[in-house]
Amino acid sequence: FSSSKYGFSMSSRLGWFLMDLPAWTTFIISFFRGPNCGEFVPMLFMVIFLIHYTNRGIIFPFLIRTSPNRKKPFSLFVVLCGVVATSFHGYLNGTYFSTFADHLTIDWLSDARFLIGIVIYYTGFILNIHSDSIVRNLRPSKRDLDRLSYKIPNGGLFQWVTCASYFGELLAWFGFALFTWSLSGVYILTLSAANLIPRAFETHNWYRQKFEEYPKDRKVLIPFIL
Repeated sequence: FSSSKYGFSMSSRLGWFLMDLPAWTTFIISFFRGPNCGEFVPMLFMVIFLIHYTNRGIIFPFLIRTSPNRKKPFSLFVVLCGVVATSFHGYLNGTYFSTFADHLTIDWLSDARFLIGIVIYYTGFILNIHSDSIVRNLRPSKRDLDRLSYKIPNGGLFQWVTCASYFGELLAWFGFALFTWSLSGVYILTLSAANLIPRAFETHNWYRQKFEEYPKDRKVLIPFIL
């Protein structure tokens, strides 16, 4: 997210928070305008959605370790693009869950699409959190942040791919699209793939150029495949 060509920049914590906050606000506003907002299954999906963005917009940024003396890495342009994407995402899902998703009844919770999708979603969600933790723990403690140096992440899914966090996020959104059975799920999966797949290749190439000892059999994004 760091680039001088995009002008004004801000801290990672503020950037992530501002990008993901609209998903919360637009979802809640649109959800509670719908006729089915008080039904159990739409409310369950609301909780799942808001937990996801609580992690991405509040917990994840709060845990980031950054040096106060380093360049602020988040460009305003990227944040504004993120705001547009998450605003639309929140609106689509809030409206869909409480207004148009007639299949979201108690019976849907025993449907194979929901059962398989929710397992895939939480597998990706947990992989994403675990991979973020591995990368974060490569960084020194607060008092040593000014002596930051780059390291090769190992453990967990990093044994097989360079961009384990990206894989977890894409897997989660694939599961989300499946268990919600919605075009809004397809929207965020497509948008995330268009954003993360090119970045995954850039990150992989950077590691291979930076470290001569980088594992040659480590894939870019999908274990054993890509």
